Amino acid sequence: MTVASLLKRHQAAEYLGIKPQTLAVWHTTGRYRLPVVKVGRAVRYRRADLDEFIARRTVSHESAES
Repeated sequence: MTVASLLKRHQAAEYLGIKPQTLAVWHTTGRYRLPVVKVGRAVRYRRADLDEFIARRTVSHESAES
C-alpha cells in the first residue's frame, strides 16, 4: 500500500456519507474504533478499515414471526 492509495479525511468522510468534522471528533474523542494512518501531521484512512468499520456497524433485525 502506498501513501497515494490512502484517503484524506474529506475523502473518507465522503465515502462514509458524513462530514469531515465528524471524523475529526471521532478520532479526537475515540468514540468509534476507526484506525488512522499518521503521515507527519496528516491523518489518512485505509479503505479496508472504512469497509470493516461499516461491517461492524451493520445490524440486521430478525423477524419477530420466525
